Amino acid sequence: MPSLDDRILQTNQRLRAARLGLQIERRGEKLSLRGTLPPRPGSHRLNPHQQRISLNLPATHDGLKQAEAEAKIIAAQLLQNCFDWHNYLPVKGGGRLSQMDLSEKLAAFQQEFWTRQEGAANPASVRTTWEKAYAPYLKKLEAIAQARPNLSLAEAIYATVQATQPNTRSRQICCTALGALADFLHVELPIDLKTYWGNYGNSKTQLRQLPTEADILAAYEQIPNPAWRFVFGIMATYGLRNHEVFFCDYDALRQGDPSGVIEVKDTTKTGAHQVWPFPVEWVDRFSLREVMLPPITTDLRQTTLQRIGQQVATQFRRYNLPFSPYDLRHAWAVRTIHVGLPDTVAARMMGHSVAVHTRTYHRWITRRDQQMAVEAALRRSEAWGDEKAGQPRLG
Repeated sequence: MPSLDDRILQTNQRLRAARLGLQIERRGEKLSLRGTLPPRPGSHRLNPHQQRISLNLPATHDGLKQAEAEAKIIAAQLLQNCFDWHNYLPVKGGGRLSQMDLSEKLAAFQQEFWTRQEGAANPASVRTTWEKAYAPYLKKLEAIAQARPNLSLAEAIYATVQATQPNTRSRQICCTALGALADFLHVELPIDLKTYWGNYGNSKTQLRQLPTEADILAAYEQIPNPAWRFVFGIMATYGLRNHEVFFCDYDALRQGDPSGVIEVKDTTKTGAHQVWPFPVEWVDRFSLREVMLPPITTDLRQTTLQRIGQQVATQFRRYNLPFSPYDLRHAWAVRTIHVGLPDTVAARMMGHSVAVHTRTYHRWITRRDQQMAVEAALRRSEAWGDEKAGQPRLG
């Protein structure tokens, strides 16, 4: 039986005869390819030049067969100008994307996600993001790919997005997660996933019937448990997210600070930020200086921010409250708009960007700005009328 080196020589002769421009090399216990290739990512070189591709294949007879097949694939990619180095460079943890099945690629993506988040100030929030915003849609993608093996990965991604309900937050999160996966795998998506987002967002908030101040005061009286009344009152007065109630510094509030400011800790989803009450009268109306939180688990080594938030929503349903916790948050935001609080300040206190704030509350912001413009125009008109009235008559 010919030696491995003899087989490599014979294989290279076939590759040369086929004018594929690639040769197989044995480097220790591994096989690689050598040929004229495009510059690697990050290289200062601008033109193709002689380089090696580590195939991560063993220097065996079986490995040689795979190397020859890989050489033909790469030669075709070079001919079609679609060769991508990222498929052949090792990813975090080892391995090449070109040699991975979908489950291995998803595992590599997960490892890359956690590597990027190393040293994050809020590990619990990162874990919640992965569990809520990535894992469910990657699992759905894998299931669709297995059920429909005739689909390319790009087609499976589109099918996964289309399997979510249009014009929902789930659809948007799915697009974001699978878009990040496609970027990691360098999968070309001819149609940008953002085109599938739909119109979820400000339209949903606008259609929602937000509770009035009278509705909120009436609902507060429905809650028999004083600790859950405190949760309700804090959310109504400060516009907090469900879980944020349990991760606040209430010291200034306890000590009678007349401004009633509280600080959301950096343990939460959006990091530390201060929030003022609107209206401030509710601090005393809801007895919020007497801080009293329900005894639920808040150790983020044992639970997540999402689970804590779900417990709040569960209590709202248990007490048959006529609106959701997030309705309190939206109602707070609209109150700040009505009193003329700058959008940049309100967005900061809500722990989101000005862009999100403007998009979500566009309807009320637009009406406020129009009202202010009309009032300013009326004042100018009255001032002009007064000035004209004071002029002497001619003739």
